[in-house]
Amino acid sequence: MKTRHFAQLVAMSALWGASFPFIRVASPALGPWGVAGIRCLLAAIVLGLLMRWLGQRWPARSAWASLTRLAIFTLVIPFLLFNWASLSLPAGYSAVLNATMPLFGAIFAAMLGEEKLTLRRVIGCAIGFAGVALLVQLGPVETSARVVLAAVACTVAAASYGLGSVMMKRATRDHEPLTASATVHVAAAALLAIPTMATVPSMQFSIPAAVSMLVLGTITSGFMYWISMRLLREIPPSAANSAAFMIPFFGVTWGNLFLGEPVTPGMLPGCALVLIATALITGFNPFRGAPPEP
Repeated sequence: MKTRHFAQLVAMSALWGASFPFIRVASPALGPWGVAGIRCLLAAIVLGLLMRWLGQRWPARSAWASLTRLAIFTLVIPFLLFNWASLSLPAGYSAVLNATMPLFGAIFAAMLGEEKLTLRRVIGCAIGFAGVALLVQLGPVETSARVVLAAVACTVAAASYGLGSVMMKRATRDHEPLTASATVHVAAAALLAIPTMATVPSMQFSIPAAVSMLVLGTITSGFMYWISMRLLREIPPSAANSAAFMIPFFGVTWGNLFLGEPVTPGMLPGCALVLIATALITGFNPFRGAPPEP
């Protein structure tokens, strides 16, 4: 892996890790639907303007169906689930659960014929789910039915991202990264438009919520989605998914620094198991670089 690729992965992890505290601030004020809809709309505007500035064209009408499916699995489903979960879970908690994404990416890649699901990866899946269960039991939040449901929601969102990563790789073969990124955000904003508008009367706008939405929409969604698609053209999917390894560190760090969320010793075993599992499944080893593309 080239140095610039690794640097981009670290930057992506830091920014995506920061998205969880921003979601934690915005969701109680604007609601899960509002945050998802406004976030996609802002990203669509930014990427659309960038397309216009660079002279790129929108894809043919026949391509919108597949890109809309990509929008559903990489934007609509995970955004709504993480937004809802943030009403009950600390930001760092959600960030660690998001680290299960490479596990699901490997499973779906095998199901869709992109990679083989080896015994090592099966063992990794078992360890990963054990880590998620341990995290829910030993984290800083008292276990309740709502907390368990929120943890399940985060895990389903990570699974959606895992499937979406395979779909993103395929999309980069047919479309320019910027064109695909802008299109999926337009599609997601359109799908979320009606429920978002329906929740406007109950929204409680504030400066922290507005700033959070601005960062979520323009940077962690718009620009980062585009950069991730550019990376997928140049590095293997498993290497790109390795960014998820670092997201828990940044998510917990930002949540602790800016929201005062506790970091308890009980979280460490769950975090360790999740990271060990993702390393087993993807074959990523920071001491020897990214694995070869399957």
